[in-house]
Amino acid sequence: MQLHDIETKAGYDLWAGSYEQTPNPVVAVDAQHSIRVLAPASGERILDAGCGTGRNLATMLTAGAAPVGVDFSPGMLEVARIRCPEVPVFEADLQGALPFGDAAFDAVYCALLGEHLDHPGRATAEFHRVLRPGGRLVFSVFHPMMAATGMSAQFEYDGRAYKLVAHPYTVDDYEGWLAESGFTAVQRHEFVGDDRMVAEVPWSSWLVGKPILLVLTAQKHG
Repeated sequence: MQLHDIETKAGYDLWAGSYEQTPNPVVAVDAQHSIRVLAPASGERILDAGCGTGRNLATMLTAGAAPVGVDFSPGMLEVARIRCPEVPVFEADLQGALPFGDAAFDAVYCALLGEHLDHPGRATAEFHRVLRPGGRLVFSVFHPMMAATGMSAQFEYDGRAYKLVAHPYTVDDYEGWLAESGFTAVQRHEFVGDDRMVAEVPWSSWLVGKPILLVLTAQKHG
């Protein structure tokens, strides 16, 4: 089937209704690891930046945290509101001014969006602004080593196959944007495809042992 390139916002709006039913090895690996790295705690104010369908909001609530979601796709937010009606979610572009005051959150969590951003440095600067001093960022992306092969998010809608626009950023690029935004204690966590991924997405067996996920953690100096 011929693949059609589609801009990120339009793509996620189309994909929203079937996103949760689309087998995705990157999402499977991210679900194992990035929320565990975040380790949401009771009472924490957490911004899920690019919350999509809200797949991580329930985990934050169960931990006793107070999550807030933001995304630029109305279609994805519609699903998130149905999924977690008790969590406030807002429509906003991560590369613009976020609708929150300075130092509003204890943690910012941003999963699987980096390669779709035209200006990641603008987003990381806003994440830094809305974090309290001493707050932390967890930022996960499709591993740049695999992204460099041309592999990217794909989905089908109404008989057509679409490929989301993705930029070939490097690990150094991401770490550089975090440092330029004022973050310190930047740490790199890398995860490979495994048997659990294959159990969820059987066709992904060829990805076992390959670098699938990069999770960067950082702090706002307090």
